[in-house]
Amino acid sequence: MLDVLCVGHASFDITMSASHHPGSDEKMLADALMLGGGGPAANAAVQVTRLGGSAGFCGYLGHDIFGEEHVDELTHEGVDTGLVVRGGHTSPVSQILAKPDGSRSVVNFKGDTPWLPADAVELRRIEALAPSVILFDGHEPLLSEVICNWARENNIATVLDAGSLHRGTRELAAQVDFLVASEKFARQYCDLDDPEACLVPLAAMAATVVITLGERGLIWNGEGKTGHLPAYPVEPVDSTGAGDSFHGAFALAVARDMTWDDTLRFASAAGALTCSRLGARAALPDGEQVRNLIGSAS
Repeated sequence: MLDVLCVGHASFDITMSASHHPGSDEKMLADALMLGGGGPAANAAVQVTRLGGSAGFCGYLGHDIFGEEHVDELTHEGVDTGLVVRGGHTSPVSQILAKPDGSRSVVNFKGDTPWLPADAVELRRIEALAPSVILFDGHEPLLSEVICNWARENNIATVLDAGSLHRGTRELAAQVDFLVASEKFARQYCDLDDPEACLVPLAAMAATVVITLGERGLIWNGEGKTGHLPAYPVEPVDSTGAGDSFHGAFALAVARDMTWDDTLRFASAAGALTCSRLGARAALPDGEQVRNLIGSAS
């Protein structure tokens, strides 16, 4: 039985830190280099296992060097890879440039790799894993819709990592139990500048809505109530993966039936800690680190 099954995108990250964003035709030296697996759903799965939960990843990785390295890494982290679809198309690769203020720029390459078809994974294989929660990032829209419908029919809680507006997040937003959206997605979807104003239309679609606001914390709406939680203070190094960490921790908290306040604190602490180190996968915290940060802020 899995606590969380994460469905969506996996990439291989090439992360460099630099003193500033390069200008036109500028050549510069990086301060640090980090290589490793990445991608919203894949990172979320690793975050779940580092926090002591059980997780599986469902998505695509090619039979190239990047795919081989990533599958090995997921396996090493204790993630179930039985639902990883392998093929001859390229594995996605991301080039990430992290700046001193913690911001980052990302360029992703997918080549001609198509979305996985709706029947890429047999539902009986998912049923055999018995996930308590299914987390989607929307990057496999055809397969995700089928799995989301199946989860709803089987009373399995669903969470959407809505990082930006694209086909997958647009279609899944009204189908999941927990819509956990970035400020960017909320503004794009609702065509509103004020994220708090976005809570009303988003809450009309999903039973529970969380909008993450980076260093400004988060706002939420659920069961007729709204609220705000400030961000945990950390020294920012690289914000890559912070959202992935938040979503993985959030999904695990739902699987563990944590109280709502504890769920938000747990996810927020995990996301904040990820900002305090270079890289996404390497920066994902463990349970002790998360508990210590929550305790220090109490």
